Amino acid sequence: MKTALKIVLISSLAVVAAANAQDDENYAQQLSNPVANLISMPIQVNYDEDFGVDNEGSALRINVQPVIPFSISQDWNLISRTILPVLNQDDIPFPGNSEFGLGDTVQSLFFSPKAPTESGWIWGAGPVFLIPTATDETLGSEKWGIGPTGVVLRQSGPWTYGALANHIESFAGTGRRADVSATFIQPFLTYVTPTQTTFGLNTESTYDWETNKWSTPINFNVYQMLKFGEQLVQIGGGVRYWVTAPDAGPEDWGLRLQFVLLFPK
Repeated sequence: MKTALKIVLISSLAVVAAANAQDDENYAQQLSNPVANLISMPIQVNYDEDFGVDNEGSALRINVQPVIPFSISQDWNLISRTILPVLNQDDIPFPGNSEFGLGDTVQSLFFSPKAPTESGWIWGAGPVFLIPTATDETLGSEKWGIGPTGVVLRQSGPWTYGALANHIESFAGTGRRADVSATFIQPFLTYVTPTQTTFGLNTESTYDWETNKWSTPINFNVYQMLKFGEQLVQIGGGVRYWVTAPDAGPEDWGLRLQFVLLFPK
């Protein structure tokens, strides 16, 4: 009898562990979807070098990026995605210059169907806003901006592939600063393993219509899903290579670290 109870207990624990692992894997897969119905708080740290007129400048950028979905009907969600940067710049654009503070906030709102299309595509679209929250004029545009944003993706087994894009045009702000007219394009590809490890590849290209210049880094990242007590988190990072950048922009290699808090419903 004791042996049978042990077998039943061990089997039950194995089933629970497998179920938890599957849940964690599903969460890792959901994080690959920018319009998933999942509350999360990514904190992303980016470091780049070779800025400025003499290529001696460096920049540390910490993006606080809360993602909050709202159910607005039986069939639709509204997903709020915010990017609030904290910046520390040295020797940009000239040697001896140093700035620390908040940058401008980018606020996106995606209206997204709760169910994929019949062919399996997931999509969302809505407005994006540029909000001049910079604490120093060198850290922001001093402009208000607005435009459209959209995302389309497909998830097939462990794979997720798709693209996110937006375009922002300034409509108000300080007249002495240049207007903002920028298009952002982010194609992405991720693979999630049975151990909840996510391998990701993307580009984050921005085209400035005022200067006719591209900024294009290619990012490769690896993230791992973990639990600290009851708190589910994803941690990891990777490298990026700047294919092209504006004059006095970053060059060669950069680093990225990311920490994500998850709050499943």
